[in-house]
Amino acid sequence: MARSPLVLLHGVGLDSTMWEPVTALLEDDVDVRALDLPGHGRREPAPDGVTLADLAAGVAGEVPPGSHLVGFSLGALVAQHLARHRPDLVATLTSVSSVCRRTEAERAAVLARLDSAAADFPGSVAASLQRWYDGTGTAPEVVRRTEATLLANDVPSYLNCYRVFATADAEIAPELPRIAVPSLAVTGELDPGSTPGMTHRLADAIPDCRAVVVPGARHMLPVQRPQDLVTCLTTFIGERAHV
Repeated sequence: MARSPLVLLHGVGLDSTMWEPVTALLEDDVDVRALDLPGHGRREPAPDGVTLADLAAGVAGEVPPGSHLVGFSLGALVAQHLARHRPDLVATLTSVSSVCRRTEAERAAVLARLDSAAADFPGSVAASLQRWYDGTGTAPEVVRRTEATLLANDVPSYLNCYRVFATADAEIAPELPRIAVPSLAVTGELDPGSTPGMTHRLADAIPDCRAVVVPGARHMLPVQRPQDLVTCLTTFIGERAHV
């Protein structure tokens, strides 16, 4: 599919292993690089006051120039920041399950989830798993693996990164019209947080961006519906990057 590297960025509280179902379906000759964001995986905890720019700077050195950049959730906001401020690194941009220009009600809801995580972290993990997986038919071992990854987080670091996720869509919103690379926004039809409405907002805000809504899917597209996501990616990159 892609001669240029395909670089994958995960969501808040997760790590690069979430991309394994996707990478398993890609062609053998694709140069896939799944990166851990600062504060995640084996990286050092994210400090108080960490910003979207800090998270982007923390992975920029691992993104080869001309990469096909794919970000999920928080990783999508980081990818958008890189596409705007480091266009030399980005050939195409794909935002998976990305928030965009939250309304006041949407902002209040995510800040309430942040407060819940601060007050009862295990309880907030359980609520996230329910929101992401209930009714999807996802294998129990997959859900348990996500749970283990979330519970292994350094809680202050998680909260610092979650605050970026909860607020940085407002920060990046004025910059979206200045993103000049071919872009794709994709989410699940039933995603309760990164809604189809947000995906269409994102596609409207970025000049050269198409929106795709996967029927019947929820938030964890790379885990639940990897084949659908890979099909979106290969079609988009093949058509828009001419590779």
